[in-house]
Amino acid sequence: MHGLAIPGEEDPHAHVARVTAAVAPLLHGGLTLLIVQGDTSSALGAALAGFTAGVPVAHVEAGLRTGDPALPWPEEEYRTAIDAGADLLFAPTETAAANLRAEQVQGAIHVTGNTGIDALLEIESALPPPISPAERPKTILVTCHRRESWGDGLTSIASALADLGAVADVRIDFILHPNPHVRERMAELLDGQRHVTLIEPCRHPELIVRMRVAHLILSDSGGIQEEAPALGVPLLVLREKTERPEGIACGNARLVGTSAEAIATAARRILADPAEHARMARRSFPYGDGRAAPRIAAVIEDWLSLSRSGAKNLRLRNSF
Repeated sequence: MHGLAIPGEEDPHAHVARVTAAVAPLLHGGLTLLIVQGDTSSALGAALAGFTAGVPVAHVEAGLRTGDPALPWPEEEYRTAIDAGADLLFAPTETAAANLRAEQVQGAIHVTGNTGIDALLEIESALPPPISPAERPKTILVTCHRRESWGDGLTSIASALADLGAVADVRIDFILHPNPHVRERMAELLDGQRHVTLIEPCRHPELIVRMRVAHLILSDSGGIQEEAPALGVPLLVLREKTERPEGIACGNARLVGTSAEAIATAARRILADPAEHARMARRSFPYGDGRAAPRIAAVIEDWLSLSRSGAKNLRLRNSF
């Protein structure tokens, strides 16, 4: 294992370049396949190093699209660039695979589910049963960090939470993000607000514990958009567009944007209407069944076998 020790920075394009430069020397010596996951600057930086070195690239979580390069920025741009050059594309859903086919990518597309659901179910299997809803406080769990929300968006989200905090029987747990800009701004806006508790950034298992006992989640996180339906917790997505429409289609999530009025109105409706809450609280698995990793591993094993056998046109082998 080799740690790059290249922390994120304010300019994501600069971070891409630094990661590319750091990964490039690691690709000498007959590397057969480079695997990247997601749409971060680290993922694109590594993929670009692979493309330049002529090393085949596999992309886990391929095909996610909003259709708008600015929302989210720069992730939409980065994942599209990775998919355009990847040899193996592991799409989490049929919708993601359809996006790839529409773009006529040259790599092989495989629908596998998302490995994030694998991790979620493994963590959940080790946890004790949650406290029954009747025995726990009515909690709204909140996270936000998206770059497109910096500025007015964060202010508007904080305003909605202050409004919701006026509801006497609701507790709001806001998990601070490690990004210094987001952390400092939200702490400034929410510190001292009634019924709002600021929580330090937490590890994934703790986040899952908090999610599954929440009455409602408000978040702009891509991972939480996948996890909330699987846990059966209603979710309001604090974004104008999402590359994960499946959770909305199955009724577990709603896209509300960052308008304070829209957020507060949608949250109050769910808080006040048990039937509405129940409709959104059914467990569903639009992003996978917990077996994405072995599916991906099996495809890679087959691909490596073909590579060792000298098969030609590996890029053109497609599961559809």
